[in-house]
Amino acid sequence: MPVPAWVPIRDELRDDEPYGAPQLDVPVQLNTNENPYGPSEEAARDIAESVYRAALTLNRYPDREAVELRTSLASYLGHGLTADRVWAANGSNEVMQQVLQAFGGPGRTAVSFAPTYSMYPEYARNTHTRWVAGRRRDDFGLDVDAALALIAAERPDVVILTSPNNPTGTALDPAHTRAILEAAPGVVVIDEAYGEFRRDGTPSALELLDEFPRLLVTRTMSKAFALAGGRLGYVAADEAIIDALRIVRLPYHLSAVSQAAAVAALRHEPELLAQVDALRTTRDETSVWLREQGFEVAESDANFVLFGRFDDRHAVWQGVLDRGVLIREVGPLGWLRVSIGTPDEMLAFRTALLEVTR
Repeated sequence: MPVPAWVPIRDELRDDEPYGAPQLDVPVQLNTNENPYGPSEEAARDIAESVYRAALTLNRYPDREAVELRTSLASYLGHGLTADRVWAANGSNEVMQQVLQAFGGPGRTAVSFAPTYSMYPEYARNTHTRWVAGRRRDDFGLDVDAALALIAAERPDVVILTSPNNPTGTALDPAHTRAILEAAPGVVVIDEAYGEFRRDGTPSALELLDEFPRLLVTRTMSKAFALAGGRLGYVAADEAIIDALRIVRLPYHLSAVSQAAAVAALRHEPELLAQVDALRTTRDETSVWLREQGFEVAESDANFVLFGRFDDRHAVWQGVLDRGVLIREVGPLGWLRVSIGTPDEMLAFRTALLEVTR
């Protein structure tokens, strides 16, 4: 609901609402791209014990540089990265906010290409950064010629590209990534929140970090690591870029509990990532099944599938919800998005969707 007139909020915020997907208590929740497989008992026990040890020191401030965590993240990412080239925060959302605080701001411009993650313009709004959105092709791939023309016209301080893209699941063509990096006058952020789910042969922008010092690659532990409740995001970049982010971070922004939980989770990387291949297989099977039913399906390298098209997508969403399955009404008009769940959850989704649309 709109903010009441007596509340002296900034004018540009008065008619806005907080971001967030519906949080509904239904049997099957496939709307926020979470990993349906929680941490193993062993990983959960290690996390709990690590948090317990951290709790004994909560009278002291945490390590404001999160050195142990950044070292662990650098080791996980590989590519010769070290702790001074990695930064972490409370989810990749906070990382992106810090990027706009450091490199955007009043009199500066950020560019991205819609449809894409709906929080990007909000980061820009919150940091008083001018927001310019180009358009993707009808198949949701990047129109690189149009993108380069927009960059040449706007000379943006920040370019944000998402691979795999949310909500479409579309991965960037590596040649397009390189073209943007060569043309952009400011920093380029490649958001790889779903990077672990990309199909074989789809490279990560991490491979380009040494070649392009103004490149930032953001990741999260929310998805592949099944740590959405842990709120831990991170970014890899040149050391000078990381130092710029450290200037705008709040003091002690990452709690001792968050750091301990994330370091413990990283110790269990193999088992926490063990379900990624299964989720990728289920994603591809879901895409094939949806096409067989006559739906349009966006090519996905993520842990979700965008499908359509519907004359009244809300009615379909509501009908599926009425059958106990929550998916996401998001993205271009006429499309819906389903997160990949367990086999039983996906069976419930398929059953509900057919009952509503047939």
